[in-house]
Amino acid sequence: MSLALITCAGVALDAVLGEPRRAHPLVAFGRLAERLEQRFNPAGGGWRSHGVTAWCLAVLPLTLLTWLLAQISGLGWAVEIFALYFALGLRSLYEHAQPVARALRLGDLALARERVGWMVSRNTAELDATGVARAGTESVLENGSDAVFAALFWFIVAGAPGVVLYRLSNTLDAMWGYRNERFERFGWAAAKIDDLLNYIPARLVVLTYALLGNTLLALRCWRRQAPLWDSPNAGPVMAAGAGSLGVSLGGAAEYHGELHERPQLGEGPAPRARDIERAMNRVVAGVGLWLLCLMIWEVLGA
Repeated sequence: MSLALITCAGVALDAVLGEPRRAHPLVAFGRLAERLEQRFNPAGGGWRSHGVTAWCLAVLPLTLLTWLLAQISGLGWAVEIFALYFALGLRSLYEHAQPVARALRLGDLALARERVGWMVSRNTAELDATGVARAGTESVLENGSDAVFAALFWFIVAGAPGVVLYRLSNTLDAMWGYRNERFERFGWAAAKIDDLLNYIPARLVVLTYALLGNTLLALRCWRRQAPLWDSPNAGPVMAAGAGSLGVSLGGAAEYHGELHERPQLGEGPAPRARDIERAMNRVVAGVGLWLLCLMIWEVLGA
C-alpha cells in the first residue's frame, strides 16, 4: 500500500472509532512511565542523567519493537495503520472541544467550566464565559498541533517507528516536563526532546492555520507575538491560530495556584463558543489539506 493510502486509513480509523475505550496502549505506557519515574526520581531527587536514562528505557525499546513488527511481510501495512491510529488524537480533540462549545451556547457555565477543565491544566473554577471560550480555543489550536499534525508529520517522515517515538515522547513530556521542584531536573530531557520533535511540525501548522484563515494577520501575529511566549512551539502555533481566527487569546491564567500574566496572542475580539468550533474546523481542514498534499506528492513522484 502507498504511504498516502496507509495515512488515510489511519486517519479514517481514528475518525470512525476514536480512542479505544479499553486497553489503550498509552494507558499501559503511562503506568510504565510512572514506575520508571519512581525508580529514577524518588522524592524528586533525580538528575538530568536519570531523566535521560528513564526516557531511553521508556521510548527506545518500544520504538525498536514497532520497527521490527513493521518489517514483517504481509503484516507491516497493518502495523503502520494501527500505529498511526493509536497515535492520532483528532476525534478525541473534537469529543473534548464540542461539549465545551455546546455548554457555552446553552448558557450552562458550570458545565462549560467542568468540560474545559478536562482539556487544560489551568484552574477553570472561576472562569467566566469568555475565559472558558479562550481556554477551549487555545487548547484546540495547541493540541491540534501536538496530537494531530505532529503525529502525521512523523508518520509521513519515518512511518510507524517515527510516530510511536513521537507519541511516547510527547506523553512523557506531559507527565514529566514540568518546571517544578519534582521535575525540574528529571523532566528536562523529556521537555527538550518534545520541543525538538515538535519544532518543524509546529512551523508547518503555523502555515496551515494561516492558509485556512486570515493569512496576513496570522503571519504577522506569528512574527511579532510568538517570540514573547515562553514555549518555542506553542507560541507560534497559538499566535498564528489566533490571527487566522481573528480573535485575541492569551492574558492572565491561573496554573496550579499561581497567576501567570501571559502575552496577548492574535488580534480582534475575545473568543466565543463558536470560535472553539472554528478552531476545530481549522484542524480538520488542515488534516484534509495535508492528506491532499501527500497524495499529490505521491502522484508527482510516481
